[in-house]
Amino acid sequence: MKAKLGMSPIAWWNDDLIELSDDVSLEECLRQSRSAGFTGMEKGRRFPDDPDVMLPILKAADVTLCGGWFSGTLVDEDIAVNKDRIEPMIALFKAVGAPCIVYGEVGRSIQGKREIPLAQKPRLTDDEMKAYARKVTAFGEWCADQGMPLSYHHHMAAVVETEPELDAFMAASGEGIPLLLDAGHLAFAGGDVLRAIDRHHARINHVHVKDIRRSVVDGLDRSKQSFLDAVALGAFTVPGDGSLDFGAIVQRLADHGYEGWFVVEAEQDPVKNPPLKMAQIGHKELMRVMSAAGYTVETEGFPKG
Repeated sequence: MKAKLGMSPIAWWNDDLIELSDDVSLEECLRQSRSAGFTGMEKGRRFPDDPDVMLPILKAADVTLCGGWFSGTLVDEDIAVNKDRIEPMIALFKAVGAPCIVYGEVGRSIQGKREIPLAQKPRLTDDEMKAYARKVTAFGEWCADQGMPLSYHHHMAAVVETEPELDAFMAASGEGIPLLLDAGHLAFAGGDVLRAIDRHHARINHVHVKDIRRSVVDGLDRSKQSFLDAVALGAFTVPGDGSLDFGAIVQRLADHGYEGWFVVEAEQDPVKNPPLKMAQIGHKELMRVMSAAGYTVETEGFPKG
């Protein structure tokens, strides 16, 4: 089985907490990640939106674009509105050969609102969840028809956060909307990562290997502290530096035949946790567990020829 290892630039520049950002260029971010062994990088705010500008940067760094976040609003807004906003991203991602666009629901979400505690996250009724899931499925099918599949990101402080919410969403949605399995977000929400893989492996097309620091997560007062408070306190980290058993997680994905990207996404203070050092720790741990699970990790970055 084959696997590819990528990173998210959120370790270098945090889009929601600007103070948790390192003052490095896109080129330096890519250089550091590639030097640690990663062959892919998801799109961040310092990436250009013109493929003619982006491609030479990726080629020089020997890195491929392995995904990127789209802020969806389907829980509240029409499909047409979201189509208009995602069309330029689809064109860009197709031009640079990206595998998918990560759909993150921001409608009603409190993930970017530091003043609102975790306990006040939005919740959908059963009927609302079913209607929402059908709507996201239709949007995913349309994006796939345009040549760019989506990957649905369950997320802390959003409408699909907990394991029961994920199960309900998956039951009411269809194959037209594949799943991004994020170990850190599911564990933070109190879910069982291995059970989620067993239930939903057939729809998983992208994986975020985000780790958590259990002591930070368990020490939160969710009636007072927000998602961004948790990030600032160091709730997330890279595999090999946190509390999750990625040997078991990667093995379970291998057992179900998953092949594709494993992306390290670990937003934390780059001063306390230098991104290059964290990238090296994460890559070393992933190579260890990938080997044990029988994966062959691809080493080619930007496609040759």
